[in-house]
Amino acid sequence: MPLLEEDRILISRCLDREPGGWKAFVDRFSGLFVQVIQHTAHARSIAISTHDVDDLAADVFLALLANDSDVLRRFRGDSTLNTYLTIICRRIVVHEMIRRRMAEELGHVKASGSTLERAHVGEDDASTRIENRELVQRMLEGLSETEAAVVRMFHLEGRTYHEIARELGIAENSIGPILTRSREKLRNSSLASVPD
Repeated sequence: MPLLEEDRILISRCLDREPGGWKAFVDRFSGLFVQVIQHTAHARSIAISTHDVDDLAADVFLALLANDSDVLRRFRGDSTLNTYLTIICRRIVVHEMIRRRMAEELGHVKASGSTLERAHVGEDDASTRIENRELVQRMLEGLSETEAAVVRMFHLEGRTYHEIARELGIAENSIGPILTRSREKLRNSSLASVPD
């Protein structure tokens, strides 16, 4: 579908910083972004509050303005503006959800944080993802093929227990213990490497 004239004008108004251009953009696409945020959270089994939705929408708008609106400048009209912005929004939201969960795992999120910051994708506290890829790679050492696949899919690919169980053909309730044992092996190997 070709780029609509109204979309071309709206992008041009934003990039040229015409008065009211950005407000018109926000008014037009804020509903789309809220819908994408809610759908993305639902798809990842994360319950989010209205406050979380507002925060994530603000993150999307800030990303669109970053680097002199570079994301908008890169739009070439190969798809509709709605499709392009949906993809951009989803990428930003997924990245931010993962970043917040990783921050929580590392203890950077206060206990009184928002719903999203406390989210555990419906799984127990021991199952939050690990940020540092190097730690994950160390965790993979000495694991069986199945255990390594579980760790890789959960920590690096951001998959849910259900998705992992379905793909690997294992019981969903076995995934938590596998992740816990893997962390324990990592902790033990880290302690063993510390000189007395």
